[in-house]
Amino acid sequence: MRILVAMSGGVDSSVVAGLLQEQGHEVIGATLQLYDHGAATRRKGACCAGQDIHDARNVADKLGIPHYVLDRESRFRSAVIEDFASSYARGETPIPCVRCNQTVKFQDLVELAHDLGADALATGHYARRVDDGDGPRLCRAADPTRDQSYFLFATTRQQLAFLRLPLGDYSSKAEVRTQAERLGLAVAEKPDSQDICFVPDGRYHDLVSALRPEAGENGVIEHEDGRVLGQHRGVGRYTVGQGRGLGTASMDGDVPLYVSSLDPARRRIVVAPRANLTKHTVSAGEVNWLISPPSSEIRCEVKLRAREVPQPATASWDQERAVLHVALDQAAIVAPGQACVLYDGDRVLGGGFILRQDRVVDSTGRAA
Repeated sequence: MRILVAMSGGVDSSVVAGLLQEQGHEVIGATLQLYDHGAATRRKGACCAGQDIHDARNVADKLGIPHYVLDRESRFRSAVIEDFASSYARGETPIPCVRCNQTVKFQDLVELAHDLGADALATGHYARRVDDGDGPRLCRAADPTRDQSYFLFATTRQQLAFLRLPLGDYSSKAEVRTQAERLGLAVAEKPDSQDICFVPDGRYHDLVSALRPEAGENGVIEHEDGRVLGQHRGVGRYTVGQGRGLGTASMDGDVPLYVSSLDPARRRIVVAPRANLTKHTVSAGEVNWLISPPSSEIRCEVKLRAREVPQPATASWDQERAVLHVALDQAAIVAPGQACVLYDGDRVLGGGFILRQDRVVDSTGRAA
């Protein structure tokens, strides 16, 4: 086949390109330039800019394959960076990797692949695409410590049919690096990307405050019983479940306190003992189904954070309001803005973005 490979300049996507070429496919490499080169070159471990584009081009030269660099900085800013800042300003905890996969990467790269007459798009994600009689399934990777299926829940069924995930069956990152060495790729020992790629110094709250000044305005920290315990320097610095950065509000006597909710309109952060943070119910919008939407309740497992182990739950689909409702068997901390992803064993059934309880969802599934 002719396959377009999304090459970030890291070891994973480089190995994908090398393996597919070795298997006899016609491979074309493509790299997205997503943010300022100058800022990126001052930081190791960032992706999609500066040194990483150079590394991707070197790998393409080593393999003898064509390589394209697409300038998507403006689109990335509007679809990912602006959304990231807006989410924090609303008191939510965004997942920029999902937004990036959902918009810039899969939409734009699938379009390029079609323009180039490619039969498939391949990426270095750690997840498995399993074909059966009912069409391809998205499944968790063989290595649970590297699994990225949570970040791919928004991949549509049409995109999944076009997608290839060659690294999903590898049992460890060490095996992938061994393949890179065998293929003679200079990136074999390159460190993995860390933190948020478009925040060069890791201080995401500075970016949020610059783009959404209201998220950096001072306010009060209140106990859930209404007592004012301290001051904060902007809701954009906090997320549900957070225990750091609370100053004098971090303790109530000898009881540790954590962020239980955020009220951006009143510039208020509410804290409570950890036991009071957990909930048994979750609602999600912007839902993407990788199965036929269920007409009745289904038993499944749910991940509410990327690094969590899926837990048993019952899910139901409100088709009229386009809202997913989940009842957890065991209470958990629920952070609005994060993803609620449903699994049946290793298979991803679908998922959506967790909604604040006080937000209204219209018929499109996007919170008003």
